[in-house]
Amino acid sequence: MRRLKSFAQVLLILIIFIMVLGFVLENQQAVTLFFGGWVAPQAPASFYIVGALIVGMVIGPVLSLLVRRRHE
Repeated sequence: MRRLKSFAQVLLILIIFIMVLGFVLENQQAVTLFFGGWVAPQAPASFYIVGALIVGMVIGPVLSLLVRRRHE
């Protein structure tokens, strides 16, 4: 059972990696972001979207940890 769970986790990570790779390869057009007078350098659309995903994946657990500690 333990090997099956490990295999399922590896398979899930592999599927997610392939999906992200496909997304990155399909979204190579250059975009420029404008925000409150600040202009970001031109980069592929996938760079900004995957970057936002990674930032969210880091901030979410950190905020969750802070909320849990506050309620203890």
